[in-house]
Amino acid sequence: MSTQTALSRRNFLGLTAAAASVPLLAACGGGSATQGGGAAGGTIKFWDMPWAAPAYNEAAKTVTEGFSGANSKASYQLIQWNNFYQTFSSAIASKTGPAVSTGGGFQAFQFDDQGQIAYADNVVESMKKNGMYDDFLPGLLEPFKSSNGYVAIPWQLSMRVFWYRKSLLEKAGVEPPKDWATILEAGKALKKIGVFGFATGSGSGNNFGNHAMIQMMANNGGGVFTKDGQLDVMNDRNVEAVEFLLELVSNGIIDPAAVGYTSENLDADWKNGKVAFGPHATQLNHRVGDKAGDIVVASPIAGPHGDKHGLVFANNIMMYTNTPSQEASEAFVEYFLGQSKTFWQQKLINALPVFKSTTELPEFAADPNNVKIVKEWQPIAKTFAAQGTTLNGSLASLDGGQALNQFTQTVLTGKTDAKSALTAFESGLKSVLKK
Repeated sequence: MSTQTALSRRNFLGLTAAAASVPLLAACGGGSATQGGGAAGGTIKFWDMPWAAPAYNEAAKTVTEGFSGANSKASYQLIQWNNFYQTFSSAIASKTGPAVSTGGGFQAFQFDDQGQIAYADNVVESMKKNGMYDDFLPGLLEPFKSSNGYVAIPWQLSMRVFWYRKSLLEKAGVEPPKDWATILEAGKALKKIGVFGFATGSGSGNNFGNHAMIQMMANNGGGVFTKDGQLDVMNDRNVEAVEFLLELVSNGIIDPAAVGYTSENLDADWKNGKVAFGPHATQLNHRVGDKAGDIVVASPIAGPHGDKHGLVFANNIMMYTNTPSQEASEAFVEYFLGQSKTFWQQKLINALPVFKSTTELPEFAADPNNVKIVKEWQPIAKTFAAQGTTLNGSLASLDGGQALNQFTQTVLTGKTDAKSALTAFESGLKSVLKK
């Protein structure tokens, strides 16, 4: 049974609507050393999210309470995803928030814009000295470096990679797709046996459809932003990606009902053999209970110009200016990162670890799909910042926001053309980013 709860996918939800309802906090200042981030005695308050089944949070609580660095202790508090941004915002405004937390994928950048984040440069320097820095998988730290410093440190990766069901492709008489042309070819063959060849969905609470849109743009060398972070929705590579998705829709390769599919509906189709290929998260096979090795990770798919990219959300750990001791906050972050391997040793979390040494643990490496994702997909994965690489707070306006939801649903209904869909998408993003 999968250890990842449905709510764990909220780690990268867009926060735009929530942010709009909460006043900016820049005027609140950093707070005193005895407020908010720590209780009496200098205890570091650590807020964590339900990243997986309750057993993960129990283990994380044990790890947290085992901290004793910088003459400090740490306390653990679980924060639910429901209204989480308001929970953090109100607590930070009243100086009762955490000293350290995990949270939404772009949360650290939003609070940095409001002057509430303590930079992690000292942690990075310490990790360079103890070997942890060199243990990171490639390309993970630099996207978190702003002009002022490291806004956060990644600690787990939510990947989007292509999966396929071997038995259904064999039944349809096709090989695993290698590029867009063979996705289309396989999809047509699968349709003849009553199976859909590109699994996705954009129903209530389901972001896999949204992610598929951006993943296909990135897979084609496109993306919503330029390399220097300017909005660039209408570029030719994006148009080409949307045209291809519309071709899949028009050929019945994407389920017409996908527009209303929840993540549970999507998983059920994988489990019940109604789909044979498509993008999904790490450990889809475990998530849907495949014990026969029939659902496996595909190699990266080539776009029409030869580009090969997946999509990654780097979930991170961040520090706040309101802390009883910045030194203790830094020591806790380094401690938590060092102890995080235990979560994969105990198989408590489905996300990809950030450290090479953790990916080499027998408990993780026993699954060849994990090994393939680390070897083939992680090095070429792009973020929502594509075509660029540097993360920022405005990306929350893209991820999970209404503009992307509406764009995805428009494409999945097929009642549009690529340029019209992208034009409306661009207009929606512009209106949000202006705010």
